[in-house]
Amino acid sequence: MRYIPRTLAGPLKKAAPHFPVLILTGPRRSGKTTLLRRCFPQASYHLLEDPDIVGRVRSDPRTFLDAVRLPAILDEIQNVPELLNYIRSRVDLRGKKGGGWYLTGSQEPALMKDVSESMAGRAAVFQLLPLSLAETARVTLLKGGFPEVLARPAIAEVWFRSYIQTYLERDVRAISSIRDLTTFRRFLFLAASRIGQTLNRSDLAAPLGVSVPTISEWLNILEATHQILLVPPYFENFGKRLVKSPKLYFADTGLAAHLLGLESERMLDKSPFLGALFESFVASEIAKSQIHAGKRKELFFFRDRQGLEVDFLIPGSGRRLILAEAKATRTVWPEAAESLIRLKKAIAGYAVDAVLVHLGGGTGPIFTSVRPGVRAATVADLARMISGCK
Repeated sequence: MRYIPRTLAGPLKKAAPHFPVLILTGPRRSGKTTLLRRCFPQASYHLLEDPDIVGRVRSDPRTFLDAVRLPAILDEIQNVPELLNYIRSRVDLRGKKGGGWYLTGSQEPALMKDVSESMAGRAAVFQLLPLSLAETARVTLLKGGFPEVLARPAIAEVWFRSYIQTYLERDVRAISSIRDLTTFRRFLFLAASRIGQTLNRSDLAAPLGVSVPTISEWLNILEATHQILLVPPYFENFGKRLVKSPKLYFADTGLAAHLLGLESERMLDKSPFLGALFESFVASEIAKSQIHAGKRKELFFFRDRQGLEVDFLIPGSGRRLILAEAKATRTVWPEAAESLIRLKKAIAGYAVDAVLVHLGGGTGPIFTSVRPGVRAATVADLARMISGCK
């Protein structure tokens, strides 16, 4: 498969002349290195993952950096975070001539802690998730958006199995002193089975025989390594009493489908997880449309104590809101828009768009009307709508 241009390339190139350091985070194999090498083809490249290189850097960081030709890509910087202090010193010493440091990392909190302590005001930070529908139509609910899976869909099952093993051995052990990786693996499968649900840590802890604090730690690991999205409830009550727990989604539905044992479109169509996976797919594409534009993720859900629920609220500029309800169907019925209409009527002081998001595949115009004030759209249509809302 030929290289697919990434939406984030524009924001990266725009920021490069103004910041001496660019930091790109995101899950393993999402395309961070390829993107930086495409954006900055003249940069030298250094992978900070080989044990020999890591040992050499730690024993003599100054000599290592003396040999680095700028501009330079330092890949997986979280393995040697002590380098950040030495890079900062070089940036401060050389001023504008200290630019051209392009860093990647797969473990955001640990990396961001070091960045905040050593790179404040010197670094622009971006995040890259797997490919989006806006970048390629090859992204699907079943396969997700990891570039290597889309390039070789026939080996998707083997790829995901290997990815999980690598993830457990590298990222999880690097972040936490987890000894029982077998139980953590079971936790991954269990988390996938709770996709689209309001987070209940006790419900996750009981089948595994672990404590609620342990579940909280493990969820933090999944979020730190960009494997899940925790979508919080909206913070304005519109005169209603709200729930407080976030909803759990996977950043890549291909990985979630693999964890659930779904290997074909036929299995997916018959699965009780189809609706939840489609909802997760919508959440992921919304997040990508924001993050890949160089903006922060702003995504919420709404549920009150009386049972009114809308899957997604997406704020826009100028007090604008998009309400979106995800339905894993190709036939959109008017009654499916009831919750959107009820919440839209309760919102004052905002310009509100209400969208019923469906699987697509049928005929007819984009954004067809479902009921007055509510439109039907595919996931790709919603992503374009969000881009125009900013």
